[in-house]
Amino acid sequence: MYNPLLAVEYAKKWAFSFNPNYYNFSLIGGDCTNFVSQCIHAGGINMNYLPLGWYYNSLNDRAPAWTGVNDFWNFGISNTSVGVKLKETSLSSLRVGDIIQLYNGQKFYHTLLVVGIDGGIRVSAHDNNSFNIPLTSYYFTNFRSAHVFD
Repeated sequence: MYNPLLAVEYAKKWAFSFNPNYYNFSLIGGDCTNFVSQCIHAGGINMNYLPLGWYYNSLNDRAPAWTGVNDFWNFGISNTSVGVKLKETSLSSLRVGDIIQLYNGQKFYHTLLVVGIDGGIRVSAHDNNSFNIPLTSYYFTNFRSAHVFD
């Protein structure tokens, strides 16, 4: 069962550093979705080891959905098995432990974990390593947001 508070605790612990059990993708496309996947997994969601699932064993043994912005979204929205599941929702319906993906006018480029909602949405991410910063700190032309569940 997904415990969003455990996901947030993981984000707090690793927001400004990198868990050595996972590869740091910052120099090869970005670490944001990898970081959010780690947070969600730490929150109790099991990995899905199907060929197009949601899992991480190593740099060379991982599902695209673990690290890719669009792959993560597409897997989570359509998943009916083990692993992360997403249900698209509005910003006003977000809860702690949910996710937001940002669009820059050309593509969805960044995945964020919601870590607070009091006084505005606050997020945590890698690539511009942060914890508990306002969503308004980011530049984006559009977004998509979803509840995380298992």
